[in-house]
Amino acid sequence: MNRKLRDRNDARKALKYRGTKCLNCEHPIDKSDIYCPYCSQINSTKQLSATDFFNQFLSSILVYDSRLRSTLKDLLFKPGVITRNYVKGQRLKYANPFRFFLSVSIIFFLINGLLDATNTEIKNNFATPKVSLTPEEQKAIDSLGIELNSFTSTIISLADTIRDVRKTKPLAYLSEAQLDSLPFTERYAKRLTLYNDFYERHKIKNAKVALDSLHHKNTTFNRWVYSKNATVEKIIENPSAFGNYLIGKIPFFLFFYAPLFACFFWLLYSRKKYNYLEHLIFIFHIFSFIFLVLLIAVIPEHFLNTSFITGSLFLLIGPFYFYKALRNFYQESRIVTLLKFVFLNIAFFIGFSIATVLFVAASAALY
Repeated sequence: MNRKLRDRNDARKALKYRGTKCLNCEHPIDKSDIYCPYCSQINSTKQLSATDFFNQFLSSILVYDSRLRSTLKDLLFKPGVITRNYVKGQRLKYANPFRFFLSVSIIFFLINGLLDATNTEIKNNFATPKVSLTPEEQKAIDSLGIELNSFTSTIISLADTIRDVRKTKPLAYLSEAQLDSLPFTERYAKRLTLYNDFYERHKIKNAKVALDSLHHKNTTFNRWVYSKNATVEKIIENPSAFGNYLIGKIPFFLFFYAPLFACFFWLLYSRKKYNYLEHLIFIFHIFSFIFLVLLIAVIPEHFLNTSFITGSLFLLIGPFYFYKALRNFYQESRIVTLLKFVFLNIAFFIGFSIATVLFVAASAALY
C-alpha cells in the first residue's frame, strides 16, 4: 500500500515522462512499465527537481527502515525463521545477513568503548573521598602494603636474576648459512631465539643495526622477526592496550571464523537441501542475535553497573535461542536437534579455541 501511495504522489511516474529504453542499463522497455524489469530503476525521463530528489531520498529511507524493522523483529523473536525465509527467497524483506552482522557488532564495540571512556573520565574527575581510619586499621593497611611491596620486589628480583643468568650464558650464534640448512620450522624457531637472546643482551631496537651486528642479511623478513622482540616487550608493559587492540578486531575474527564453523553444519546436515552458503547465513544470523542483545544491554548494564543481562545471554538465552533456531530452520525432531545441538557446541568451542590462539598470535605479529 505504501508503494502504491508513493506511486500516485511521484510525478516522475506519469505516462508522459516514460521512455522506451532504461536510462540506467539501456534495456528496452515498454511505456506501460513503471520500472525497468531488468534493473528496477524507475522509467522516467523527467528532469530531476528538488522535490523529486527529496522524495527519492525519503523513499530509500523508508525501504531500509522496513528491512531493518523486519530483520530486528524476526531475528529477536523468531529464531531460525528469518534464515528459513531468507534462503527461500524473501531477500528484499531483510537486511543482508553479512553486512548486518558487521554493522551491529561494530556499533556495539563503538558504543561500549565510548561508555568505557566516559566512565574512566568520570572516575578521573571525581577523586575518591578520604576515609578516616582507626590507628589499628591504618596499621593493618600499612602492614599489607609492606608485604605487597616485598612480594613485588621478590618477583622483580627473580626476573632480573633469570635475565642475568641468560646474559651470562654464551650467545648460541648461528650464521645465515647454518640457519638456511635447517628445516623451515626449526629455522624460524632458531632465528627467533637468537634474535630474542641478542635483544635481551643489548636492547638494540633498530633491526638494521642488530642484523649488521649479527652479520645477518638485512631482509624484510629478518627485520620483521627481530622487531617482534619490541612488540612482545610492548605487550608485557601494557597488556590492556593489546587487549583493547584485540577486542576491536573481534567482529572481523568472527566474520572469518564463521566459514570454518559452517563446515560442521555442512557435514552434519549433509542430507538436507541446504548448501554451504545457506548454513553460513544461519551462523551469521546467530552471531547477529548475540551482538544485537549485547547492544541492547550495554547501556542499561553500564548505568546499573551490572552484567546480569550479558550473563543471562550466555548462560540461558543464548543456548535456548540456538536450539530453537536449529529446530526451526532445519525442522528436525527434538531429540535429533538436541544431539546435534550438543555436538555443534562442542565443535564450536574446540574450533573457537584453536582459532583464538591463531588469531592472538597473528594479531601479536601485526601489532
